[in-house]
Amino acid sequence: MELGMPELLIILVLIILLFGVGRISKIGQELGNGIRAFREGLHGEEPVETEAQSQPVENPK
Repeated sequence: MELGMPELLIILVLIILLFGVGRISKIGQELGNGIRAFREGLHGEEPVETEAQSQPVENPK
């Protein structure tokens, strides 16, 4: 039993109808961020600190 092009298109349309275009794009974006973080972890790169993260927080008295 092989899936041809018409069957794959029907499955794709059903997925889009179930999840919606917005949710599918959000899932794709999160998947891309996860893959990027995994690759950076493999190479041992540290995330770049922004200026706001590197400044110490002062405690109000």
